[in-house]
Amino acid sequence: MAKLALGLDYGTNSVRALLVDTATGEELASSVYNYPSGDAGVLLDRRDPNLARQNPADYVEGFYATVKEVLVGVDPSDVIGLGVDTTGSSPLPIDEQGTPLAFHENLKDQLAAYCWLWKDHTSHAEAAEITLKAKDQGAPYLAKCGGTYSSEWFWSKILRCARVAPDVFAEAYSWAECCDWITGYLTDNTNPKTMARSVCAAGHKAMYAAEWGGLPTKEFLSSLDPRLADLRDRLYDVAVTSDHKAGGISAEVAARTGLKEGTPVAVGAFDAHFGAVASGAKPGVLVKIIGTSTCDCMVHPLDEPLADVPGLCGIVKGSVLPDCYGLEAGQSAVGDIFNWFSKFCGKSHEELTEDGLKLSPGESGLIALDWNNGNRTILVDPLLTGLLVGQTLQTTPAEVYRTLVEATAFGALKIINRLEEYGVAVREVVNCGGIAEKSGFVMQIYADVCNRPMKISRSAQTCALGSAIFGAVVGGAYDNVYAAQAAMSGVKDLVYDPNPEAVAVYAKLFSLYSDLHDALGTSEWQGNLAHVMKQLIEIREDARGA
Repeated sequence: MAKLALGLDYGTNSVRALLVDTATGEELASSVYNYPSGDAGVLLDRRDPNLARQNPADYVEGFYATVKEVLVGVDPSDVIGLGVDTTGSSPLPIDEQGTPLAFHENLKDQLAAYCWLWKDHTSHAEAAEITLKAKDQGAPYLAKCGGTYSSEWFWSKILRCARVAPDVFAEAYSWAECCDWITGYLTDNTNPKTMARSVCAAGHKAMYAAEWGGLPTKEFLSSLDPRLADLRDRLYDVAVTSDHKAGGISAEVAARTGLKEGTPVAVGAFDAHFGAVASGAKPGVLVKIIGTSTCDCMVHPLDEPLADVPGLCGIVKGSVLPDCYGLEAGQSAVGDIFNWFSKFCGKSHEELTEDGLKLSPGESGLIALDWNNGNRTILVDPLLTGLLVGQTLQTTPAEVYRTLVEATAFGALKIINRLEEYGVAVREVVNCGGIAEKSGFVMQIYADVCNRPMKISRSAQTCALGSAIFGAVVGGAYDNVYAAQAAMSGVKDLVYDPNPEAVAVYAKLFSLYSDLHDALGTSEWQGNLAHVMKQLIEIREDARGA
């Protein structure tokens, strides 16, 4: 009898359900539910472009809509396990029963009561304060998250809520990451003290580590705000890896979907980490999940030395594979930049790509910084913004579009260089996500800029597949994640190899990008940028044969 696993992937704009054959990894059915709330699922406030929230009701309705659709024509009792991934850090305030405050009638009009989506940067001041306090006190909490706390992360968002929406904060008994709350909902265990908590979320975003007793101490939190110290008692003491079972499908969920009551649900995690597993993550392999933003994941054996890497989003035991360190980096905007420019200039991605393919590296005379939504790695600064240098009266939309793609590739190379600078060898790069799947134009530029072959994950739905892999493990189809990964994942035959001529030009452009990166992104840089425009013109003339 076929053994099936379900993977749920909760993204920025939608949720996807994927039904997978655990023996082969064959993807049997999928369904997507676009969140109806807000702007493409994101609740915004025109007064503050840094604000981004989500309605947790969309998560619930999306689960039922997608799962019912993928189970059409299938015996639900054949589903042996289920996994869930989400964006992160995307925490939501909950009451003592674990009900989201967004469901409270008196708070339905307060955006602070909703899920604080990963891309919400309203807490940039709080993040800077957390960084400063930790350094001043000699606290160890930043060592495993790159030395700088981010406005995208758990504690900065909660501290921001306490300051700007004290009524919401006061009504919140506790807070839960989106990935933890959803698995709690499915297993009828949303009790803040007993719901399963993901070490992926806790370690990368909440300064959790077993070596210092879990979450930061009450003394440290009190130095930020005494209300955070009180909250710590209402959070959790232990977080676990995703090969653990969060619980079983509840009677209510079973009745509404046809799934068997008690079907095991894996502890949740962040989308990119599960996507890395489904893309073949192992030591030496960098997995790039490329979408609206990027997340770069690697693993490193626990028994081998590993330095703390400045600027990373975290080094966490078990956050990707259970018995490895998980390393996370990324860029705050990639696809979002391409979408912004497409809308701005009124041309489709297809039109811009077609014209962009006609251009040679350096031909535009342009260079850009990919900071339209701040810098996640390695500068960890949400207040950085985008830049375009080298424009003339003849600059075309296609030239700008290609330059923006190149800028994101330069940002990707910065991350690779930082990893290798601290002894983490990047021997192979596997890409996944919508852009990697659909755009050979982008992938070839990445190969040329990084001077490395770019491989593509076999699945177009790696995050959901990763969730299904962990569902297969907790469902008993495999003894461990490695066996499930070997059977259910792989890469395509298609590989984008570097073009030596393009590599040489991009090396020159990357040097200029690095000058701009350090000059505008750091306070330590000292130098002169007078050469940048002149060298861009030289590179342009060489490319055009002038």
